[in-house]
Amino acid sequence: MNEELITEKLNEINSITDMETRRPTIPVSIALQEAEDLQDWAMKDKEVLCKAGLDFKLVTDLSARAEVLRRSQTSWSNEYKAYQDCQAQWKIEALAAYNLRDELVHHFYHAFYNISSEYSKVQRIAEGNTHADMIQDLSDLAGLGKNNTAALEAIGVDLSLLDLAGSKSSELAGLLAKVNGSLRETSPKLEIRNKAYTHLKTAVDEIRRVGQYTFWRNDTRLKGYLSPYLKRANQNQKRKLSQKVAENLSK
Repeated sequence: MNEELITEKLNEINSITDMETRRPTIPVSIALQEAEDLQDWAMKDKEVLCKAGLDFKLVTDLSARAEVLRRSQTSWSNEYKAYQDCQAQWKIEALAAYNLRDELVHHFYHAFYNISSEYSKVQRIAEGNTHADMIQDLSDLAGLGKNNTAALEAIGVDLSLLDLAGSKSSELAGLLAKVNGSLRETSPKLEIRNKAYTHLKTAVDEIRRVGQYTFWRNDTRLKGYLSPYLKRANQNQKRKLSQKVAENLSK
């Protein structure tokens, strides 16, 4: 497709305000296919649709609008996949880190039982229960342990756990920042995807509106201006409602 046309559509999309932007109400893949099908269908009714007041540029524009949405959906999907991977990694890494923190606290309580100053430090470290606390705990435990290696060696603690705790603290701090940042911030790629969807849906809705007006007594042509997805959804909803009513009457 002409890249200049795509750039033009992107400029139109960026002009859509946040108030005007709509989130997809049906799967994007289905919205794209229905738009392509609608364009093919409406091309056969150009004269009648134009007579009814439709700006036919909306029809010829559907492919470009669909292409922009397709590209923006791919871009957003890739970003969302990376976010999901980050979450999955955090769950795995965090579980191991909590276990490491708990193991070190367990060892330290025993090793410093008769060293009140150090024992009280372990107590303070063990108080927190958030992810941020756990990450700081690992760093604090690593420092505390390295200052008391003799006491730990005396009970057979593997001192390499101290280095592991320190490195994991740094790694997890960065990983948690990515997870929290993704949760807090609105993704620019998601915003573009939603605006691209809005841009396409605006054209689709207008074409369908005029088509339904024009062919209200022509079922053969009318069906092309209805959403197959929404039609099936409505039929399923009615079927479920009928089944529920029948079940209630049989009680």
